[in-house]
Amino acid sequence: MKLTALTDHQHLLFKAISGSHAYGLQHKDSDIDIRGVFVMPKSLFFGLSPIEQLSDSTNDIVFYELHKFFTLLIKNNPNMLELLRMPADCVQYCHPLFDKLEPSLFLSRRCQATFAGYAASQIKKARGLNKKIVNPMKKERKTVLDFCYMAEGGGSVPLQKFLADRKLQQENCGLVNVPNMQGVFALYHSKEYKYSGVMRGEKANDIALSSIPKGEQPIGMLFYNANGYSVYCKEYRQYWEWVERRNESRYQNTLTHGKRYDAKNMMHTFRLLHMAEEIASTGDFSVRRTNDRDFLWKIRQGIFEYEDLVERAAEKMEEIDVLFEQSDLPDAPDEDRLNNLLVDLRSEFYDAK
Repeated sequence: MKLTALTDHQHLLFKAISGSHAYGLQHKDSDIDIRGVFVMPKSLFFGLSPIEQLSDSTNDIVFYELHKFFTLLIKNNPNMLELLRMPADCVQYCHPLFDKLEPSLFLSRRCQATFAGYAASQIKKARGLNKKIVNPMKKERKTVLDFCYMAEGGGSVPLQKFLADRKLQQENCGLVNVPNMQGVFALYHSKEYKYSGVMRGEKANDIALSSIPKGEQPIGMLFYNANGYSVYCKEYRQYWEWVERRNESRYQNTLTHGKRYDAKNMMHTFRLLHMAEEIASTGDFSVRRTNDRDFLWKIRQGIFEYEDLVERAAEKMEEIDVLFEQSDLPDAPDEDRLNNLLVDLRSEFYDAK
C-alpha cells in the first residue's frame, strides 16, 4: 500500500494541516505539514503484511493506521491528541466515524509526562543549544597533547609549552607509568634512542608508553587528563554533528534576534506547557492558540531573554505538577473500552465497503 492509495479517500478517516498552521503560529516560510488517519484494506489487515503508517520522504505528510493511532492516543501522544481537536479551517477530510473519537476518551494523567515532561526535555535541549551557540568549538580538533601537563615548581604548565621552551619534540619523548599514581608518567627525552613519543600520530586517542634504557633519567613528571580528553571528544563530536544537522535558516534567525536560543523550539515548549495546564485544569485543550498567541509569538521573535524563559518554564512546570495532583483525570485511559471502540470502528468501516 502506498501513500497515493489515500488520494481518493477510499481508506481515509481523517486528514488535516497540522503544526504551526493549526496552532495559528505560522509565518510566511512555515512548512505545510499534513497528518491523518487511515484504515488499511482488509487484505492487509488479515494478511501477513499489515502496515502502521504511510509517509513521504520528508515526513511532511504522515498518515497513521487506525491501530497505531489508537496505540499512540492511549499513550497520550500530543501529536495524536491534537488531531482530535483540529481547527475546522485545517481539516481537509473527516469521515463520520472519526467524530466518535472524543479527547475525553483518551486524556489522562499520562499527559503530565507527554506534554509537560516533553517540554522539560526541550528546555534541556535549549540549554544544550545555548551552550553550543555561546561556546562554539573550533573545527581544528584538539589532540592528546592538549590534555597533558608537566609538574613545575608548585604548579603545572601545558606539556606543549614545556617542550617548546626547551626546543624539544614530542616524537622524541618516552613515557613510563609512575606506580601508585594514576594518570602520572615519568617523561624521558632522547634523540638517539627511538621512543614512541607522547602520542603516535595526530589522531591518537591515548598516550603512548615506551621502553626506557637502563640508567636514563626523566626530565619531568607528566599528568595526562584522560577524562578531560574523553569529555572533549564527546562534545566535539556532538557539536559538529549538530552543525551538520541544524536548520540553517532557523539558526540564522537565532543569531539575528541575538538571544542565542532556538526561538521556534522555545515557543513550542511553552505551547506544550500551556496545553498541559489546560488539560490538568479543564480536562480538555485547544490546538489553535488564541489566549496565549501574543506571548508565544514574542518568544518566536526573540523578545525574551533566555534565562527569563528558563525560569518561567520551571515555575510553570511546578504549577502543572500541582494541577495534575488535584485533577480528576484517570491515571490512564480505559483500554478495555477503547479496545471495543477500535473493533467497532474497524468493523463499521469495513462493513460500509
